[in-house]
Amino acid sequence: MSSVNADSIKLELQVFDIACEDDMVLDKLLEQCLCNRLQGEDIVSEWVAFSTTKGGVKLSLDTLEQFDHQVLKKKNKAKHGFSKKTESHNRTRDVKSIEELIKAEEEEENLLDSYSTPAKGSQKRRLTTPEHPQSKRSAALISSPALLLSPASFSPSSTPSQKYSQRGSRGEVVSTFGAVQGNRWLGKRGQQQSIQLELLEGPEDSLINNYKYMFQRLRDVRNVLTEKIEELGEELRTHFSIEEFSPVSLPAQDCVTVLGQVCCDSNGKLNAQSVMLEAGPEQGGQQVPVNLTELREYSLFPGQVVIMEGMNTTGGKLVASKLYEGVPLPFYSAPIKQEMDVDIEVPGQLMVMVACGPYTPSDGLTFDPLVDLINVIVRDRPDICILLGPFVDSKHDHIEKYQVTETFEAIFSRCVGSVVEGTKGVGCRLVLVPSQRDVHHHFIYPQPPFILQDLSKEDAERVTLVSDPCTLLIEGVTFGLTSTDILFHMSAEEISCAAGSDRFSRILKHMLTQRSFYPLYPPVEEVNMDYEKFQSYGQMPVCPDILIVPSELRYFIKDVLGCVCVNPGRLTKGQVGGSYARLLIQRSSTSVDGKRSSPCVAGQVVKI
Repeated sequence: MSSVNADSIKLELQVFDIACEDDMVLDKLLEQCLCNRLQGEDIVSEWVAFSTTKGGVKLSLDTLEQFDHQVLKKKNKAKHGFSKKTESHNRTRDVKSIEELIKAEEEEENLLDSYSTPAKGSQKRRLTTPEHPQSKRSAALISSPALLLSPASFSPSSTPSQKYSQRGSRGEVVSTFGAVQGNRWLGKRGQQQSIQLELLEGPEDSLINNYKYMFQRLRDVRNVLTEKIEELGEELRTHFSIEEFSPVSLPAQDCVTVLGQVCCDSNGKLNAQSVMLEAGPEQGGQQVPVNLTELREYSLFPGQVVIMEGMNTTGGKLVASKLYEGVPLPFYSAPIKQEMDVDIEVPGQLMVMVACGPYTPSDGLTFDPLVDLINVIVRDRPDICILLGPFVDSKHDHIEKYQVTETFEAIFSRCVGSVVEGTKGVGCRLVLVPSQRDVHHHFIYPQPPFILQDLSKEDAERVTLVSDPCTLLIEGVTFGLTSTDILFHMSAEEISCAAGSDRFSRILKHMLTQRSFYPLYPPVEEVNMDYEKFQSYGQMPVCPDILIVPSELRYFIKDVLGCVCVNPGRLTKGQVGGSYARLLIQRSSTSVDGKRSSPCVAGQVVKI
């Protein structure tokens, strides 16, 4: 096979009047030539045929990914058939097996060469010795992230998922927010400049250590709920200029204004006939049924603190005629000193990538989706990558049945270690958020951060371990993070009437106006709540600029009350691939026509 290079490929493209000035696209074509043993004219001919069948798609990195999966790999598979040799070549290998394979190939070539006279000008592969360094091919194989982080190298199961490997729509953008000019989905800063990334409230006021739980008393839980009613009630009273609240169960012939928490009259799900309002101690502390027939529109859920106006002539039922909705907290504003510092050096746009577990398909514990995500990180070079659990999913069949060959802690350590090692050359900052579905971690909410003791000093500076939930400050932009599926939990409990068809926006609005990462009470059975810690660490300190709420429900990116809310979806959905999100942010201290401009310039949800 004669040599092939980027210039020869570019010349072949010009024959078909295909303009290509992007060096990354040429490098990708060159890589496909080398991997599939094709000449420049062959790869261009295949591309022309592919682009013609697809309606004349343009040459780009995304379309080359589709070209590779739909054309080149199928041709390569058909060429080699299903022989034993091909299966041995294509099966997942770890670093040790790859080294053995390379060594065996070199010994075989040397043995064949000893029986023949080398042709003039032929180049024989060198042995790896101090005098003859390791060949570039061998070094490339061992240093390749996809091979270094292969499932066999850190997973108890080495059988790849068939459905996941055969998935379609790879790299397809399925949800967008804002507009991006050109190909801006590339991180720019990398290791050149340090990025300000810290917990908003500082370590002293944030949950950074493990704590003892399962010791809370019912009286303490009641005190937390009472304080929540009083604090939100006072904010609502001031905002709507209400003089005072009436007791909920006091008979009155005039219209009264009452404050309380929505609850259900039984253990079943809330409905329009089972709504009750529970007042705090200052308003009598009693419960009263609520008649909603006179309300033109409403959206209610258990645990919601509201103000209602209505008639309660007998003291036994409140006929509500008006409902006051809550108001969100103000957005974060940087101190004057920090604003002066930013004026000296204004950071450009940052790319933030967000992905949520599980990172394995449901039919095996191979981390193929995580390997693909690492390859995306290496390709796109985001400035910050936020990874939310579960990393070792307690709901996985193999985990539930304990069909593993090592401890859960060891699987997690290898998983995270592989992410850190695979992204080392990229220079992006990593943020790891735990999940209550992480089988090796504390089953409590709020959840303390992971503990990683094996990280080197260099890696520890690049990895930030946070709690669930938490609020991060990234270059002056606040990120609210939680891995608990509050969207799914509240969607099963919320009731509404004429409040719009977008349930997601209603639930997100409730989170912002109730100022809580988990406003639902009582919580679902799979959430083990510690209310004393929840009072301190489960509330929103400010209205976040960007709220990350991963869920089993459909992915989205949308603006709710000025906050950009993102559900990146899960990286795997059963046996098939899921999605991740990427955002472009910039610190914006200016306003347009007196209105605040969102620091989130654009966002996308992309299929893995």
